[in-house]
Amino acid sequence: MMAVPEELPAWAAILTSILVLTGAVLTLIGTIGLLRLKNFYARVHPPTLGTTLGIGCVLLASMLYFSVLQSRPVVHEVLIAIFVTITTPITLMLLVSAALRRDWSIGDPDVPLPPDLPSRPSVTTEKESS
Repeated sequence: MMAVPEELPAWAAILTSILVLTGAVLTLIGTIGLLRLKNFYARVHPPTLGTTLGIGCVLLASMLYFSVLQSRPVVHEVLIAIFVTITTPITLMLLVSAALRRDWSIGDPDVPLPPDLPSRPSVTTEKESS
């Protein structure tokens, strides 16, 4: 386990701690939203936002900590932040798109139809189609 070096200034240690705690709290709030909300479409948003904002705070804390220790800017975390910021919303859109298609195919009346689909698709089984 790595001990905290003595040359880390108090302001950097306090700011790093605040950023890590803020990131952890944002991620926890997203997780609680996942558990508390009722349906799938409402449940996918809190973890996405909590993860993106939470990891942003943790990455800022990491950049600050290692930049102060090494007396030079450490920006490796920027690449991680870019990938998380890009991939998290894309994953959200793919999950919601798959769920919508599933709900349309089973004829869920609570899910609105897209504008280009005039009526609900009929669900046919193998027995009905023969």
